[in-house]
Amino acid sequence: MSNPKKSPAFNAKMSREFCVNHETMRKLVVEDLGMKSYKRNNVHHLNDSIRRKRLERCIQLKARFAPGTEDQILFSDEKLFTVEEASIRQNDRILASRSQDIPDSIKYIDRVQKPLSLMIWAGVSADSRTNLIFVPQGVKINSQTYRELVLEPEIASAGEKLFQNHPWTYQQDSAPAHASKVSQSWFREQNIDFISKDEWPPSSLDLNPLDYSVWANLESRACAKSHKSLESLKVSLLSEWQKIPQEELRKAVHQFRSRLTSVIHKKGGYIE
Repeated sequence: MSNPKKSPAFNAKMSREFCVNHETMRKLVVEDLGMKSYKRNNVHHLNDSIRRKRLERCIQLKARFAPGTEDQILFSDEKLFTVEEASIRQNDRILASRSQDIPDSIKYIDRVQKPLSLMIWAGVSADSRTNLIFVPQGVKINSQTYRELVLEPEIASAGEKLFQNHPWTYQQDSAPAHASKVSQSWFREQNIDFISKDEWPPSSLDLNPLDYSVWANLESRACAKSHKSLESLKVSLLSEWQKIPQEELRKAVHQFRSRLTSVIHKKGGYIE
C-alpha cells in the first residue's frame, strides 16, 4: 500500500536529505512512483462516540436523499470574515530569483491579534442562493436572533423564492441556536422539511458545501486585498457573493452524496 507524504514541500525536503537534484527527486516520486504531496489539515478530534454518530447519520442521510435529490437541499452556515487579506498558504507563491529580492510589502501579509470582523449567514442550493445576512455587531446568535435574522426573513419564503414551491429541505448544523427546541419547533410549525439536530452528523464541516467549498471561494474573492473598514468588507462580500457562478455552487452541492459515501467508507472518519 502506498504511503502518501503530506508535506507540500516534501520533494524539496527529500532532495536535501538524500543530496539528490530536486528535479530528479520530483521525477522519481511523481512519475516513477506515481505519488503526490498532500496538505495536512487541522481538524477537531473525533472520539469513538462522534465517529459512530457520523457513520450512523451519514448512512441515514444517504438513504434519505436518493441520487439527484441533493438539488432539493438548501445548505446553510455562518462564518466570520475579517478585514484582513485572505491567505491560502499552499497557493500563495511568489516567483523570484532570491528571497531577498522580494519587497516586504509583497513578501509579508500583515496580521493583527483581533482584526475587525463581520459574522454572516448564507444558504446555497444547486440552483439558487440566499441573500447574505449580516449579524449586527455585538449581537449573539441565539434562538431568538436566529429566528428574527434568518428564519423569518429568508427561510419562511425560501420554498417559493428559491424552489418555486417544489419539495425542498433545509439543512443546518447542530449549533445551539439551531438545535434549540424553539428553532426545531419553528420548522414543524411552518411545515418546512428540515434535517433535524438528531439527523445531521456532528463535527461535519466536511459535509457542508459552504464549509468545504463556498466560504473559501467567497473569501478568496472578497478578501483578495485587505479592507480599511467593515463597510468596505461588507460591500466586497455582497458584490462577490453575486459573482460566484451558480455552476460552482452546483458542483459543490453535487459532492454531498459522494462525501457521505466517503465518510461511511472511513467508518465516520474525516475526509478532505
